[in-house]
Formats: sequence, C-alpha cells, structure tokens
Amino acid sequence: MLQNTVKKIRESLLMSKAELARKADVSPLTITRIERGYPCRMETMRKIILALGYKLSDKEKVFPED
Repeated sequence: MLQNTVKKIRESLLMSKAELARKADVSPLTITRIERGYPCRMETMRKIILALGYKLSDKEKVFPED
C-alpha cells in the first residue's frame, strides 16, 4: 500500500470525492482506492495532483516516496 496525502489535502480544500473525481476526470471509486493506499497509474497521479491545485513538481507533497 502506498501512503499518500490525497484525502488530507482534499478535505483541507473542503472538496468532496465526487468533485475531485470530476476535476481529475477519474471515477469516484478510483479516488476512494487511492485514498486507501492502492497503487495507481502515473497518468492518474498526474491528474489528481493537478486537480488538487498543485504543480507536477509538487508530486512529493501529494504522493510522498517511502
């Protein structure tokens, strides 16, 4: 399982899972899986990082390496 801060960031922005899914053009189920720590494709990570308002260079803030 991968640790990430997607849920924490999403909640701090007062954003619902559905809203993040819509902005990132992924399914709400994908957001749920990622927040639980399941792996995802790089393209999906990129979409989520941008949908949360971060730059791609801030990847470590959203998906920190172990």
